[in-house]
Amino acid sequence: MRQRFIYFSLVFFLILSLMNCAKRGFPTGGDPDKTPPKMVKSQPEEFSTNFNEKRIRIYFDEYIKVKDIQKQLIISPPIKDGGYIIYPQGSASKYIDIQIIDSLQPNTTYSFNFGQSIVDNNENNPYDYFKYVFSTGPYIDSLEVSGTIEDALNRKPEDFVSVMLYAIDSTYNDSTVYKKTPTYITNTLDSLTEFKLSNLRAGTYKMIALKDVSNNYVFNPSRDKIGYVEQEVTIPTDSSYTITLFKEIPAFKATRPAQISKKMIAFGYEGEVDSMNITVTSDVPKDFRYAITRDPEKDTLRYWFDNIKPKTDSLVFTVSKGNYSKDFTVKLKDIERDSMTLTPNYRGTIPPNKNFKVICNTPIVDFDERQISIQNKDSVAVTFKTTYNKIDNSLDIAFEKKESQRYTVKMLPKAMTDFYGEVNDTLNYTLTTKEYKEYGNIELSYNSSSYPIIIQIVNEKLEVIAEEYVTEPKPSYTFPYIDPQFVYFRVIFDSNKNGKWDTGNYLKNIQPETVKYFPKRVEIRANWDVIETLTNLK
Repeated sequence: MRQRFIYFSLVFFLILSLMNCAKRGFPTGGDPDKTPPKMVKSQPEEFSTNFNEKRIRIYFDEYIKVKDIQKQLIISPPIKDGGYIIYPQGSASKYIDIQIIDSLQPNTTYSFNFGQSIVDNNENNPYDYFKYVFSTGPYIDSLEVSGTIEDALNRKPEDFVSVMLYAIDSTYNDSTVYKKTPTYITNTLDSLTEFKLSNLRAGTYKMIALKDVSNNYVFNPSRDKIGYVEQEVTIPTDSSYTITLFKEIPAFKATRPAQISKKMIAFGYEGEVDSMNITVTSDVPKDFRYAITRDPEKDTLRYWFDNIKPKTDSLVFTVSKGNYSKDFTVKLKDIERDSMTLTPNYRGTIPPNKNFKVICNTPIVDFDERQISIQNKDSVAVTFKTTYNKIDNSLDIAFEKKESQRYTVKMLPKAMTDFYGEVNDTLNYTLTTKEYKEYGNIELSYNSSSYPIIIQIVNEKLEVIAEEYVTEPKPSYTFPYIDPQFVYFRVIFDSNKNGKWDTGNYLKNIQPETVKYFPKRVEIRANWDVIETLTNLK
């Protein structure tokens, strides 16, 4: 009996012990690993001189992966695309191999800056800005130059901006940046506005910055932003350089025209359209007519025509501007002709300080103000003034707008006539205004050292919502009826006095006009006045 009691006691304690063990739960695995990988050795050794190998192997203290290396890796001086292979990619390993296929320059220090592309296998902790350096000559170049990237028009520069040095030698000229890769290169990657070029040789250089969209180390004006230091940079130097990026307006070029409707041909272009001429050189009748309007969304002119010879299957045009001239033949197709369509710029609510306009898709050739009327909500007639706006092919209708009102704009037939003789049907547009207290108001003070200037209010997308062109000092500048939102204030220094901001041009050695921002983002509230003195502009 005693033995049975002891037996059952042992079983009971064993079960109780197992239950206590079960309550301890599952292992958590410990705290996440936050330690990045580190290089432990390389073959050949880092900072090797008289380098003549075709393969480099770099070992790490844990398993690593290579991530976004196409964007992150910067080789300086550049090795042409396809001139090297890095593997493994996509799989974990304790080393990476660099196979060098291209011939390296003699007596040159090379740096492979991996940015944040090397991460550990488990937690993706990056090995920040790991760099492998070697020299094909007897010593490692060790000079440096640094600086900051800014954007000409935006508050902040874009990421992944390449900064390049071109050696000023017998082969260098202003067009080198369009054709050849630089002597040295670095990149701001995805989080920096500062840059540093390292392992440089003493000499005189041209310093260029590119938002290199094609990632080919040469300047493509149609796609890339560029910035440059005007003076030559002599290394060694204690100077730090600020480079302002801008997008050039490309040289004028016409693109192949295309027939869009039965009697309309679209002429695309690059560059500035001012003084662009389209001349028909085909044999056309004396009563041949044409009109030209701008496409509201594309760099395109719309060429509308009428009265061509029966069975005409093509038209020949010459597009010219200045010294540029090019001929085009457009094959005509029997497709539907555009009908007149009118589109208002406001539907519903209209701001008190904005004009109402009706935009036409076909060219406006005539309008009759007598066929237009405006009434308020009490059926009282409202006086107005109409103006034809050639830029956007619209009829602008200006009238005084009071708060909390409703206006009905009525356009009877023949209020507008287009190029083909079409007229509008009866149209009614209902517009309303809000109470003034639903808007915010802005009052700015700014003392400039030079005039003219353009003071602008921009939204968070940097779209202009209000502006004033200023030619002489004033005590303050008022911007009423601003919708509640966050805004920024900026000042454009209009050095060429043409009333707008102008970008730069590299070959002409023209820097963009200066734009400075008030450093704070400002909230506009309903029924609230914002009063600011613009200081510490950046």
